[in-house]
Amino acid sequence: MIQDSKITLRAPEPSDVDSLYIWENDRPEAISAPLSHHNVWTYVDNYRADIYADRELRLVIVERSSGEAAGHIDLYEFNPSDRRAGVAVYIAPAYRRRGYARAALALLEGYCRASLGMHQLWAHVAVDNCPSRALFAAAGFRPAGRLRSWLRTPEGYTDVLIFQKLFPY
Repeated sequence: MIQDSKITLRAPEPSDVDSLYIWENDRPEAISAPLSHHNVWTYVDNYRADIYADRELRLVIVERSSGEAAGHIDLYEFNPSDRRAGVAVYIAPAYRRRGYARAALALLEGYCRASLGMHQLWAHVAVDNCPSRALFAAAGFRPAGRLRSWLRTPEGYTDVLIFQKLFPY
């Protein structure tokens, strides 16, 4: 497991299905059909945690003091040749503003550097998502561009900022 004094990052377990079902359907940008409980169960049941085969890695963020799942952090579009991946973080509403996203990002960065030998992480952040913008800036990610009308929302389209963090060789 990947952990510090505050949180543990671990692979999804069957006991996470109910939380993941709620979290996956609690995204304002999710304007397609909601995921079913069965969809989430199948995902967890078939989860391999093999970033090289699947090009993604999902880790559940667990609060160490209570053992409760507080959210998840994902690597996606993993490119082993260029040693880069996108990163996304979700924290359940009851656990927000407690530093879990920052702690999870720091732990994931350490894992990416030490275990995967990665060169960089990047994130797409909606321009109006101030908490995520602050999170990535505080974690040392730098703005690297803007994608116009990138995300479709119930209100229309919104721009996305690209944040990037390069690791030394």
